[in-house]
Amino acid sequence: MLQQRDGQLKGILSDMKRGYEIITGGYNAVRNLTKGNFSLHETFMDGLMLVNPEIRKYHRVGDIVRVQKDIVREYKAAFDRFRRSGHFTEAEINYLASVYRQLFEASLKNLDELLMVTTASTLRMSDDERLTAIDRIFEDVEDKLQFLRHFNREGSLMALQREKEKQEIESLKHIYGNK
Repeated sequence: MLQQRDGQLKGILSDMKRGYEIITGGYNAVRNLTKGNFSLHETFMDGLMLVNPEIRKYHRVGDIVRVQKDIVREYKAAFDRFRRSGHFTEAEINYLASVYRQLFEASLKNLDELLMVTTASTLRMSDDERLTAIDRIFEDVEDKLQFLRHFNREGSLMALQREKEKQEIESLKHIYGNK
């Protein structure tokens, strides 16, 4: 009877050991698959952090920088011209300065975004997503440049009208003897 019980216990222990080995093997297989899948996912995500050198060479990157330079150069020249013209009140000069400041700050945000898109380890994006972002930034800076040029034309027209009015007043004063 004792031997029979020992045999049964050995059989139970043997079955338990086999069950444990099966469970352990299955667990390890799942764990290894998960790790492998995670490694693939991690490799994929790390790859998105890298920037293809061709992205940095994309012609729109240079175009964005060129347009940004044009914005700064044109707004500084126009603002200086408006201040020196004498045709604008202090409040109007302050308004012009405010518009130019907002435009400049928005332009800096465009450059920051461009830097993030073209710099490794900043954003997780595919090459297509990076190119799309660069194109969007380019369109935005182009819009800002067009706005600036329209704004400057309007300011120049106002200065010309005021100059013309001033000359007409001076002519009338001269004609009627009020100097």
